[in-house]
Amino acid sequence: MRLDVVSIFPEYLAALDLSLIGKARRDGLLEMSVTDLRDFTADRHRTVDDTPYGGGAGMVMKPEPWAQALEQIRDSTPGSRGDQPGGPARSQRPVLIVPSPAGEVFTQETARELAERDHLVFACGRYEGIDERVLEWARESFEVRPMSLGDYVLNGGEVAVLAMVEAIGRLIPGVIGNPQSLVEESHSDGLLEYPVYTKPASWRERGIPEVLLSGHHGKIARWRRDEQLRRTSSRRPDLIERLQPADLDARDRAALEAEGWRIVDDAFLRRDGDRPQT
Repeated sequence: MRLDVVSIFPEYLAALDLSLIGKARRDGLLEMSVTDLRDFTADRHRTVDDTPYGGGAGMVMKPEPWAQALEQIRDSTPGSRGDQPGGPARSQRPVLIVPSPAGEVFTQETARELAERDHLVFACGRYEGIDERVLEWARESFEVRPMSLGDYVLNGGEVAVLAMVEAIGRLIPGVIGNPQSLVEESHSDGLLEYPVYTKPASWRERGIPEVLLSGHHGKIARWRRDEQLRRTSSRRPDLIERLQPADLDARDRAALEAEGWRIVDDAFLRRDGDRPQT
C-alpha cells in the first residue's frame, strides 16, 4: 500500500517510523511519503493561509498550494490519469482523506475498507480548514473522503492521520505478527473486547476469574463472549442497539436480557429504568 501525507508540520508524522508501522515501512509493506505543503508556496514567508470570505475568526488554507501538492502526488501515481476520456477510472483513483470534524466518522469498518485500497492520500488541514474548492476540484482525480475521529475538534489533521494510519496499516497482511489477534480485538465483531489477564494469578490480593484456570476451552469462550456483551452494554450501549438479534444465539440473547435489554421489532431496546451492572 502507498500512503501520502501532506502537512505544514511534516515532522509531526515522525511517529510513523516507530513500532509496527515503522517496521512495516522498512519491510516494504507500506510505502509512505510526507510532503511539506509550504514547498508549494510562492512568497518568501511561505504563506499557506488567508482571511475567510464573509468574515469570521481564524484563517483558511489557500487553495493553490494544495492543488499543486495534490497534482504532484496524482502525477506520480501509476495509471492515475486513466485510459478513458474525462479522467481516471474510479477504481484507479487514490483515496483523498481529509481529517475534519465535519466528515464521516472513522470506524473499524472504515479501517478495514481502506486497508483494501492501493493508495491513500491524507490532507492535514489547519486553522479553520482548507478552502472548500480544493475538495471540489480534487474529485476529478481522487475519491475524496472528509473523515472525523469523533465529535471533538483538534488543532490540525496530523493527530487524526497518526491514528488512522495505525488503524489501517495494522490490517495490512504481514504487519501484525499474529493475525488471530485482529479477530479477537474490540470492534472486530461489533462488540468491545473481553477483559484480559496475565501472570501472576494472584496480584495484590486480586485474583483472576476461575474459569480462565479451568482449561475448559468451551467455558472460557462462553465467559469471554458474555464479558464482551456485558462490557459493551455498560460502556457502549449504542453498539448493542446496532446488533441484529437474529445474528445472536440464545445464550447471547440471555446475557443481554440479564443486562437489561429486550427485543422489540427485531431490535434491542433497553428496558425502562433498568441499568446494567458495571
